Amino acid sequence: MNVGFYMIVFQYTDEIGAKTGWGKYQFFVFLATTWIINSIIQTFFMPNAQKFSELIRTGDFDFALLKPIDTQFIISFPRIDWSSLSTCMMGIGLLSYSLYQLMVVADDPLVLAWPVLFLYPLYLVCGVAIMYSVMISLAATSVWLGRNQTLYNFWFYLTNFSRYPMEIYKTPGWGMGLWIAFTFFIPVLLVVNIPARFLARPLDGMTSANWQLAAFALCASIGSLFVSRRIFKRALRSYRSASS
Repeated sequence: MNVGFYMIVFQYTDEIGAKTGWGKYQFFVFLATTWIINSIIQTFFMPNAQKFSELIRTGDFDFALLKPIDTQFIISFPRIDWSSLSTCMMGIGLLSYSLYQLMVVADDPLVLAWPVLFLYPLYLVCGVAIMYSVMISLAATSVWLGRNQTLYNFWFYLTNFSRYPMEIYKTPGWGMGLWIAFTFFIPVLLVVNIPARFLARPLDGMTSANWQLAAFALCASIGSLFVSRRIFKRALRSYRSASS
C-alpha cells in the first residue's frame, strides 16, 4: 500500500520536490532503504527496548545486572523478532527493481561505481546505529519514569522525519528549523538520506556539500552511540534495585 500511494503521487509530479533529483525510481530506492533500516531495528532492537521498562517494574532487571556481561548488551539482544525481516526482504526486492529501472533508462542511465558497493552497506550500519542510539536513550529513561510507553510513541513520531528526503524541509520557516534540528542535533534525517543518495545518484554527481554531509553522518553515528552509552550509564547509576 505504501508503494501504491507513491505510485499515485508520481502520476501528478515527476519529482518529490522541485529540482531535488528524487524522481520516481530514485525515491523508491529511498523508500526501500527506509524499509531495510526499519526492519533491522524492529527485528533486533525494538522488542528488547519495549521490554526494558517491564524489567524495571517487575524487578527482573536485577538479574540482568548480576550477569557477567555488559548490561546494555544483554538487554539489547535477548529477543529477536524474525517476522520483521519480511519487510527487509520486500525492501531488497523494491531496491533491486528500482535500480534496474534506473540502469536501463535510455536518457542518462545509472552506473553503479564499485565504491557504492562499500558505501551503501556502511551507511546502512550508520543509520541503524543512529536509530538504535535514539531508542536505547529513550528506553533508559524508564529508570526515572517507570512505565514510559508514551516515549515509544514519541520515538515513532520522531523517526517519521527520516522517511522523506531532507530537501523537502529546506524551506523558510518551520521547515528549515526541522532540517537543522533533525540533521545536526538528533540526526535522524541522515539515517536514510545518505545511503539512498549513494545508490540513487552517481558518485560523480555528488556535490561537495553532499560529501561533507556523508562525512558528518559517520561522525554523527559514532557520536550518537557515545551519547546514548553515557545516558544508559547515567541511568544505571540512578537505578535502585527491587530489593533495596
